[in-house]
Amino acid sequence: MNKKTVRDIDLKGKRVLMRVDFNVPMDKGVVTDDKRIKASLPTIKYILDQGASLILMSHLGRPKGGPDPEFSLKAAGDVLAGLLGKPVIMAPDCVGPEVEKLAKALKSGEVMLLENTRFYPGEEKNDLELAKKMAVLGNVYVNDAFGSAHRAHSSTEGVARFLPAVSGFLMEQELEYLGQATLNPERPYIAILGGAKISDKIAVVENLLAKCDKLIIGGGMANTFLAAKGYNLQDSLVESVSIDTAKAILAKAGNKLLLPVDFVVADKFDAAANIQTVDADKIQAGWRAMDIGPKSLDLFSKALQGAKLVVWNGPVGVFEMPKFAEGTFAIAKLLAASGATTVIGGGDSASAVKKAGVAKQMTHVSTGGGASLEFLEGKVLPGVAALLDK
Repeated sequence: MNKKTVRDIDLKGKRVLMRVDFNVPMDKGVVTDDKRIKASLPTIKYILDQGASLILMSHLGRPKGGPDPEFSLKAAGDVLAGLLGKPVIMAPDCVGPEVEKLAKALKSGEVMLLENTRFYPGEEKNDLELAKKMAVLGNVYVNDAFGSAHRAHSSTEGVARFLPAVSGFLMEQELEYLGQATLNPERPYIAILGGAKISDKIAVVENLLAKCDKLIIGGGMANTFLAAKGYNLQDSLVESVSIDTAKAILAKAGNKLLLPVDFVVADKFDAAANIQTVDADKIQAGWRAMDIGPKSLDLFSKALQGAKLVVWNGPVGVFEMPKFAEGTFAIAKLLAASGATTVIGGGDSASAVKKAGVAKQMTHVSTGGGASLEFLEGKVLPGVAALLDK
C-alpha cells in the first residue's frame, strides 16, 4: 500500500479527527452487531496511546436530511465506551461552535464521538463548506472507514483536502489484501462470484477474468450465463437484459469460467417450498434454481484444490433460507480448510462465512461490501485517493 498510515505521522498532543464506520445494525436504539465498532479499536487505541485526543465521526443509516433521534450514534458511542473501558463524550452535532468548543477542550487520551454526519444533506454531496467545518475540529485526519471509501462525501474525501490525511489500520489491512487480489496475486488464483445479478458485477467479472486463473460463478448470476448458453432455466431468476453481455463474456473467457452443472430447485421462492436436485439442463416448468447441487460443488472443489489465493464475493445460493444454504456453507468450509489466502468480500459473503461458523479461519473478511466490489472492479476509491502518498 503506497498510502501513509497513522504510523507515519507524529500524533503526540494532536487532535485527531478520525472517520470510522459505525454504520451498525440497530433495533429499538440498541446495537445488534458491534463487529464494525470492534474493527476500529486497534486504530483508536494506537492513536490514544500516542498521546493524542480523538474525535470520531461516522454516518448511520439514511436519515431524511435532518437530525433524527432514530439515527443517533449515541448507542454506538455507549458500545465503544464499554469496549474501551473509558467514557466517550457524545457531541450534540457533527459541526458548529458548540462542537468546536468541546473539541478544543479535549485532553490527551480523551475521546469524543460526533453525531451522524448524514444529518446534513451536504455530506453526501461532498459539500466542501461542510467538510471545512469538520476539518476545523482536528489537526490531523485519519480515515479508517473502508466501507465508505467508495463514496466521495464530505467526511471521507472533502475533509482530506483541508488536513493532512492518512489511513488507519483497518483501511490499511483492507487495501493490502484486496490489493493483493488485484495487483500481485499468488497463483493459482481462483475467484468466486455469486449474488443475484450480472448487471451489478459486469466490471468485476471482466476485471477478475483478466487477473485470475479460474472464475467460478454461482447464485442468480449463473442462471443468466447458462441462459446465454441456451439452457432453459424455467422460473429461475434470469436477467434477460444481460444475456448478450453474458454471451460476450463467455466467448472471451473460454475454459477459465466455471458454471454450476446441477441445482437444488424449488417449486416456489419460499423457505417451505418442495425441493429436488436436478442437472442444469433438466429443470422442469414451474421450478427455479435456488442453490448449487452436489455435482457443482464437486466441480468447484476440484477447481479450488491447490489454490494459493481465493477471493469470494457473493453467495452461490439463497443462503438466507436453510434449505438453500448448503452450497454456500460448503464453499465457506472448503475455503476455511484450504490453506489458501482467503479474501472474503463484505456484505452477504461476510455474513455467509459467519453463519457457516468459519469467519475466523478466513485470512481477511472485508468490512465493506460496496467498497470491496468497486475495488475488485479496478476503480479508484475517492476516500483512498484523498490520502497522502508515502
